[in-house]
Amino acid sequence: MRTWLMRNGRNVLMDKQAKIYVAGHRGLVGSAIVRKLNSDGCTNLLLATSSELDLRNQSAVREFFSREKPDYVFLAAAKVGGIVANNSYPAEFIHDNLMIQTNIIHNSWKTGVKRLLFLGSTCIYPRLAHQPLKEEYLLTGPLEPTNEAYAIAKIAGITMCRSYNRQYGTSFLAAMPTNLYGPNDNFDLETSHVLPALIRKFHEAKAGTADSGQRTGEKVVIWGTGTPIREFLHVDDLADACLFLMNLPEEKYQSLVTSHESPALINIGTGEEVSIRELALLIKKVVGFEGELNFDSSRPDGTPRKLCDVTRIHDLGWRHRIGLEGGLKETYRWYVENKIGQVRTP
Repeated sequence: MRTWLMRNGRNVLMDKQAKIYVAGHRGLVGSAIVRKLNSDGCTNLLLATSSELDLRNQSAVREFFSREKPDYVFLAAAKVGGIVANNSYPAEFIHDNLMIQTNIIHNSWKTGVKRLLFLGSTCIYPRLAHQPLKEEYLLTGPLEPTNEAYAIAKIAGITMCRSYNRQYGTSFLAAMPTNLYGPNDNFDLETSHVLPALIRKFHEAKAGTADSGQRTGEKVVIWGTGTPIREFLHVDDLADACLFLMNLPEEKYQSLVTSHESPALINIGTGEEVSIRELALLIKKVVGFEGELNFDSSRPDGTPRKLCDVTRIHDLGWRHRIGLEGGLKETYRWYVENKIGQVRTP
C-alpha cells in the first residue's frame, strides 16, 4: 500500500526512502530535479554518469534497471541544443533520443516502476499551430523543419508512454516544458539555446573579447530578425513542477494519464511571452553591456511564436514563481562564477 505524507501543504506520494532514478542528472533539467529532491529530503537517489551507464546501450540499461529496481523515474536525459545544433546534427538528435527513451521506458515497465515522468519540449507542436499551444494540438500539422528530428523523437516517447499505459497499465506521464534556462545551462555558442548564447555574447562583448579574439564591445550580432516570440521558464520552477506532478494524488494523476483529449501529456510553462528582441534588451541590461545590437536577418528565426497553454497544470494548482528578470540575474551570476574560467576572457 502506498503511504501518503504531507510536505509544504501538499500530498506527497514519494517518501524519503523511495528509490528515485534521475536519468541525465548532470544536465540542466536533471541537476535541477536532483537539487529539488535533495531539498525535499529524498536521500535514496540513483545517479549514473554517461561514462558509468550509456543510456543508448540496451543491455546496459536492462542490467541497471534489473539490479537497482527504482520506484520512480525522472527521464531528463536527452541530446538537446538550439537551432544550429538541431539543424547540423539531425541524425544524432533522432538516434540518441530514440535509444535513450526507448531503453528507459521499456525497462521501467519491465521492472515495475510506479511512476515515470518523461521530459520533452514544447517544440514538439506543429510550427504554425494556434497559440497558445494546447496539448491536444500534437500531430495536427507540420513540424518546424530545423528541429524536426528532435521533435519526432520526443513524440515517439510520448506515444511510448501512452502505449505502455494502455497495454500494460503503467503510470507514465510526459511533461513538455517551454524554453528553459538557469544554472548548468549550455553556454556553447554552436550548440546552446538562444538565452544562454545571448548571455555569453553580451558578457564577452562587454569584456571586449569573442571567439574570434577580436574586440566586439561596440555591438552584439543576434541571429534572425528579433521578432519571434518565446516563453522562458527557470529550470528550478520546472523541477518544482516535476515533483508536483510526481506527487499528485492517484485520482488526479490518473486523470492526466487517461485524458481523452491528450492522454499522458501536460505542458509546463509560465503562460508569459517575450520577443527575442525584448529578451536581448533585457539580457543587455542584466549584463551591463552598453553597445549596439545587430540583428542578422539572413539567419533563421525558427518558429514564429511559441507560447504553451498551461491551463491544465494551473488547474491542478501549480504556477511558476521566478520572474524572467530575476531569473536572468541569477543565471548570469551563476555563469560568471562557474563558466568564465572555461571561456576566453581578457
